[in-house]
Amino acid sequence: MTAEQNRTAPAVPPSGRPAGAVYADRGSSHFDILLAAMVTVVILSGIGAAKGVSFGDVPGTGFEIITDGGFFLFPLAYVLGDIITELYGPRSARRAILTSFAVSILASLSYQVIIALPPFPDEYGLAKQEALELALGPVWIVVLAGLAGFLAGQTLNSLVVSRMKRRMGERGLIARLFTSSGLGELVDTIIFCAIASVAIGITTFEQYVEYTVLGVLYKVLVQYAMIPVTSAVIRWLKRTDPTYQRRLAEQGTGAS
Repeated sequence: MTAEQNRTAPAVPPSGRPAGAVYADRGSSHFDILLAAMVTVVILSGIGAAKGVSFGDVPGTGFEIITDGGFFLFPLAYVLGDIITELYGPRSARRAILTSFAVSILASLSYQVIIALPPFPDEYGLAKQEALELALGPVWIVVLAGLAGFLAGQTLNSLVVSRMKRRMGERGLIARLFTSSGLGELVDTIIFCAIASVAIGITTFEQYVEYTVLGVLYKVLVQYAMIPVTSAVIRWLKRTDPTYQRRLAEQGTGAS
């Protein structure tokens, strides 16, 4: 390489990562905990989302507040996705997404096997069989909806976070979280509601619109409200992860 090329070539950190993009190793102490939490949230959300929930109409508008039983859980999956992407990078985020839904599909198949097994022939056994069919029977539709929506939304979410981090480095954490949260939740909710509405009992286009609009607004607002907590957790994890600190030292930057 000539002296001129040495002067103009961009600096490459010893880690081999693009300048500005610093990530911890997956083998460090926190990734397995975050992955387990994401898997748990996705599975529980799939079960809860099979139940339709109505809080009645907004007074004077005729707008019915329709959601599903997993509404209070699912935004946590995106919060965890943001943390994993920011700390461990887009590849680790994809691994967490795929692992979550692989386990969720396994759970859904297990529910179908449980339903197919012959119940006790007495009144209690038959009543329990009917309850299981009603509660767990539609879960596979919710899992399918969640798989399609979450893969699209979380992939977009992870892409935005990683691209912005590559350009901005340790600066701009709040901006990354704000931008990625809105886009990811919008795509996810539109896809999810279109498929899952059948499973929760939505029968009209008006109900679908109400379900989707409320879902987008609620999830985005919850994620925005969680950003101070999310950013604080990310900064704490960065400070306490030795591999992240080592990569910062290699690159010669400071933690945000």
